[in-house]
Amino acid sequence: MSTIGLMILAAGASTRMGTPKQLLPFQGRSLLRYMAEVAIASCCNPVVVVLGSHAERMTLEVDGLALHVVENSQWADGMGTSIAAGITALTTLDQHLNAVVIVLCDQPFVSAPLLDQLVTSYRATQHPIIASAYADTIGVPALFDRSLFTELRRMNANVGAKYLIKQHAEKVFQVSFPKGAIDLDTPAQYQQLLNTTVTLSSGLNAITDSRLGGT
Repeated sequence: MSTIGLMILAAGASTRMGTPKQLLPFQGRSLLRYMAEVAIASCCNPVVVVLGSHAERMTLEVDGLALHVVENSQWADGMGTSIAAGITALTTLDQHLNAVVIVLCDQPFVSAPLLDQLVTSYRATQHPIIASAYADTIGVPALFDRSLFTELRRMNANVGAKYLIKQHAEKVFQVSFPKGAIDLDTPAQYQQLLNTTVTLSSGLNAITDSRLGGT
């Protein structure tokens, strides 16, 4: 059975948000801890989280979880440096990894079943890249076969995983993930997320109450 590692990219300074987005409350915990728990609940192992800005505070958020913290001292140079740090850490932890899944910290609707679907599709299709499809584009979360590890490690500092997906478009198998279009870069986007989740929660509670005979 192939072994799949996973990296969570959470090194950014969240300049557009005005506060570290990794620490925003979501589902009763910080967004970073929530995403870490999602990753750990998937079939991927080992799991690393790549930190940069406010690394000490972020480390406290994942304390006690079954993952490895990687501090990227070059995080300000661009996402490519965090991907390289993540790949180096994962291949050090397990030299026989067959593939790696890359996840961003700010896509709140990523779930363990979605991550497992990426892995299942990889094993079934043998495509070297399995990417999420949303909003007329393809991107992360995405899985990359070990044949692409060197390219991931050597990418320009100012590009992300989506660059490699575009470079190898003919090798990509797509998994539908419409809610992947929802990410958190600004206070307005975060407020919209909270409004959406509150509305969904209220609707589910109303359905439950009606089934139980409540008013």
